Amino acid sequence: MGLHDDGTAGTGGPAGDADLAALALKILVAGGFGVGKTTLVGAVSEIRPLRTEELLSEAGELVDDTGGVERKGTTTVAMDFGRITIRAGLSLYLFGTPGQDRFWFLWDELAQGALGAVVLADTRRLEDCFPAVDYFEHRRIPFVVAVNCFADARRYGANEVSRALDLEQGTPVVLCDARDKDSGKEVLIRLVEYAGRVHTARLLEAVGPQAGSA
Repeated sequence: MGLHDDGTAGTGGPAGDADLAALALKILVAGGFGVGKTTLVGAVSEIRPLRTEELLSEAGELVDDTGGVERKGTTTVAMDFGRITIRAGLSLYLFGTPGQDRFWFLWDELAQGALGAVVLADTRRLEDCFPAVDYFEHRRIPFVVAVNCFADARRYGANEVSRALDLEQGTPVVLCDARDKDSGKEVLIRLVEYAGRVHTARLLEAVGPQAGSA
């Protein structure tokens, strides 16, 4: 099974009949170090998630900012992978990206064919998600910002977070608990709905001039 350019996954069967019965969408889960990406993928995945976590090393301590997440002992070095069925015939493939700068060479590969992305944010370290926001904005990949509400973090409203991140108008901001399956599902549903609207608008924009000249 391979991923198409529009973020869907096909089975490669004759005439694409299986594609009509089952649609799989590729979603990225991004954000800073220790924000909860692995936790979110694990919480919502209906299969045992594939993880590529390694113990933090003394060498890594020199380049990884663990302020605010001092109890974190592992880090993702390639990706996390999970799958969730939203409804009959619609599944999501989740790819959690590594958060540290030195692993960013993987992002371009993971982003190929993605329908959209979830940018997890921690209000205690909000600046850590700036690079992910910039990445998806510059590549015109639809994304939602999901604020992972840690127990010891000050609560901010969605509008406050949107202003602090200087998000483009219309980019959704949702509050969530990355540990909770239902909360994570709601984030993914919001993303699929938003990405669907964005891609539809772009398609109409692209065919509009052609239709007018016909």
